Amino acid sequence: MSLSRSPSPHPGGGWSSPGLTPGSGSSTPRGYSPSPASLAPGISWAAAKAKRDEVRGYPSFSTRNSGFFSRQKRRISARLPSFRGKHGYVDSYGHAHRAHALVHIYRRSPLGGGRKFVIILGSNVEGGVMEWKGAREWAIERNSIWNKQQYAKRWGYELEVANMLAKKRYSHEWRESWEKSDMIRDAMRKYPQAEWFWWLDLNSWIMEYDTSLQSHIFNHLDRVYRDINEYNPMNITHPLSEFYLDDLGRALEGDGNPDSLNMLLTQDCAGFNLGSFFLRRSLWTDRLLDSWWDPVMYEQMHMNWEHKEQDAFEYIYQSQPWVRSSVGFLPQRSINSFPPGACGENNPTIHYQEKDRDMVVNMAGCMFGRDCWSEIHDFRELSNKLNRSLWAQLVDSWRGGYKSAADADDADGQ
Repeated sequence: MSLSRSPSPHPGGGWSSPGLTPGSGSSTPRGYSPSPASLAPGISWAAAKAKRDEVRGYPSFSTRNSGFFSRQKRRISARLPSFRGKHGYVDSYGHAHRAHALVHIYRRSPLGGGRKFVIILGSNVEGGVMEWKGAREWAIERNSIWNKQQYAKRWGYELEVANMLAKKRYSHEWRESWEKSDMIRDAMRKYPQAEWFWWLDLNSWIMEYDTSLQSHIFNHLDRVYRDINEYNPMNITHPLSEFYLDDLGRALEGDGNPDSLNMLLTQDCAGFNLGSFFLRRSLWTDRLLDSWWDPVMYEQMHMNWEHKEQDAFEYIYQSQPWVRSSVGFLPQRSINSFPPGACGENNPTIHYQEKDRDMVVNMAGCMFGRDCWSEIHDFRELSNKLNRSLWAQLVDSWRGGYKSAADADDADGQ
């Protein structure tokens, strides 16, 4: 039984069938030198090529693209640099990727300033001995970490995901939220070149990826206020007036020098809120963290402190004059906006305002009678909508409005 053989390739490339070189992209087969024997009788390669050119030539349009502007356009195009991949085609994606990499390198350089900032995100809240995490808790954690990763990557910041696993520090207690001070100290050791450390709770969402910390806060530290009387929900007496204090201890605004600010935080309707705050690497910060983590003070006061580390810091702020001069306050909505339902409803100084494009939303207290996942999901979709590209906005307007990814999936399913 005889079997028909498929044509074999030539050593230099191309197949034995005349003129067929699949995928070669050239008019002449690769490595193929035509001989009279390889073509049909009486047909030469030059004759076949001329016949093909005659078919492709459209004489009636032979003068097209030969005008002045076309010649100038070709001349300019020829002088532009070309970025080609290893296979010869224009590598537009690779060029864009290289440009993005250069921007990232610049932002992480001393000139860009990205390495000065570390974002510390508390994760795995109550994921240890306290309770098992369900699907919604995993979804919150996964989305929140992704959100901070995207923001940190865009601006060249470091991201440290701190494990808030509930564990015993002593024989009779858990000090879960108190571990913030210990984790901040660990991050300072891990990133010795960083200057500012931004703590964010897990139930938070960065809304504006295009806003850097430098442009939003740190290029304008002179706008930070230290006089707590501007907004004082706890009615803390300020400044202190004891006779034994020096001028700095009795000053209303400290020394007024932005370089002496070592902590930035906000206040909500109940007082200090540590769901989003900044600490600066300094001797002052080392001293504060030592006091904050002091087990002696904890043993004496922890039964009276409902909000744990926040109440502890309020106590330190009120009782230690050296703390006040280095603590600066930001408007709450600058780094710590609340959703409706936290601290009341629709308070323009506290709650997120879409028209003002607040940078961060903190779903504070959502585990007490509210739905953390629903709130994070809603603000995630709102952030996606607000940060669409101009082209995406035009497409959405043509289609009749913005649709979230979930809405699109539902439409496809129907």
